[in-house]
Amino acid sequence: MPADPRAAESLLEQVGKRREEIEAGLLAGRPILFRGFDVAEPERFRRAAAALAGENGLRDYAGGASPRRTLGGAGGPVYTSTDYPPELSLPLHNELSYSDAYPDRIYFGCLVAPTSGGATTLGDSRRILEAMPAAIREPFEAKGVEYIRLLGPEKGSGYSWQDAFRSEDPAELERRCRETGARWDWLEDGFVRIVERRPAVARHPATGEAVWFNQAAGFHPAALDPATHAELIRLHGDESRFRLNVRFGDGSLIPAGTIREIAAVVEREAVPHAWRSGDVLMLDNLLTAHGRAPFRGERSIAVAMS
Repeated sequence: MPADPRAAESLLEQVGKRREEIEAGLLAGRPILFRGFDVAEPERFRRAAAALAGENGLRDYAGGASPRRTLGGAGGPVYTSTDYPPELSLPLHNELSYSDAYPDRIYFGCLVAPTSGGATTLGDSRRILEAMPAAIREPFEAKGVEYIRLLGPEKGSGYSWQDAFRSEDPAELERRCRETGARWDWLEDGFVRIVERRPAVARHPATGEAVWFNQAAGFHPAALDPATHAELIRLHGDESRFRLNVRFGDGSLIPAGTIREIAAVVEREAVPHAWRSGDVLMLDNLLTAHGRAPFRGERSIAVAMS
């Protein structure tokens, strides 16, 4: 979308005038960039995201696997992008594809542009599916994926069940799991194991197109670098106590070599988006996957979903 030097209200005007054009672009698999609007502040970004979401409204991130913080000053569900160390990259993925409660649309807002690196990578989920070798694609299509998460009791760590479900009430966690068809198991040490079985390939409800829609490569222990994997084995004894894990939907193991092949396909399809302060980027969550390149210095990207 063209730049506009006026205040944030002009973005809201553009959304109202060009909603059909925006929708058509998203359904064609094109990320929509709004640049040149004064929205580099959480509440202004929230207003822009809410306008783009329209009657669907913004949704919360309760139950998600990524560590995030709610951004102060925004009168609604606006979060930091994944709070992973800056030296780590995040491979392309579709938000909450491991859950029945995934969002249709994702909105990113650049509050502080990266000092160095830190691009958000983008990839066409249809192209990723097409590029996946049949020997990999077919077992995933036939079996689906079973995601396993182990959430601890340490509130505020970013990896506790309280942080993930944004509640200190175990009954709320259980209610959310029932709503999404997830299984849960409270363990003796205060941890809870969440298991969700999902398809590996989805069809877009509006276009009917098939897309690669899973996070097997992100949840699998083979995605960890050797040093991190060795340290986790030292701490926990075996992979069953890792925070994230994954199997095929029938419970069988996914070979590490398969994960490495998937990661190679995904990496080839990644296209970087270099941020400018005030950028707002809108994605169709099924058609467009996203990730993150490593960075140095400052970087503050807000995210909202609908």
